[in-house]
Amino acid sequence: MKGYNIKTEMVETIIDKKFIRLFDLKYAEGRHYFDATRRPLEDIVATKTEEEFKKMLPDAVSCVVIVSNDGEEEKLLLSYEYRYPTGRFLLSVPAGLVDKADQAASNPLLETARREIHEETGIVIDDSRDELSVINPLLFSTPGMTDESNALVLVVLKNTDLTTLTQDGAEGQECFDGFVLLTREEAQKILTAGIDEKGHFYSVYTWAALMYFCSGMWK
Repeated sequence: MKGYNIKTEMVETIIDKKFIRLFDLKYAEGRHYFDATRRPLEDIVATKTEEEFKKMLPDAVSCVVIVSNDGEEEKLLLSYEYRYPTGRFLLSVPAGLVDKADQAASNPLLETARREIHEETGIVIDDSRDELSVINPLLFSTPGMTDESNALVLVVLKNTDLTTLTQDGAEGQECFDGFVLLTREEAQKILTAGIDEKGHFYSVYTWAALMYFCSGMWK
């Protein structure tokens, strides 16, 4: 099956704001496809070469955070974050955009995870005790509408003092409403129900974290 080789000159900017852009991908004569993205024109995925595509960084990192304290059952750490497009606090994973400082690090994905966990939970990762690893380097969210992407990073916190949990590090438009610590049984109930304890739906990245935790793959 033949695809389309989209060049930069075939792209028209419709909206160009700080955190969101909309491009018209004129992929063939008289044919248009719209791409909502965080990326500037020179960095959208549609115009990347095969080599650039394979080496690209995601827009953001979503974290599967598991608390593993001696003598206690392991738990998945989630929080309630206000998501403006849904108008509600949704059960969410710690997550955030890969910024320029992160990109300069030896491992941008782990650096982003480290920073976001500190900002959203107050926890400082201890490299001598805790574990960080990449589950998946890049997952597209809904590529029928956007080229937005997230990496999935596993963070295992060992013998961590959870009394220090705080959401005071929220920045900009971020708004939180408490933490949730789920046992495997509790996480399975949310997976089976398809809704959280408030009866609300949640994002695909929360679903991925629940699945990864419940499957035991993190071990």
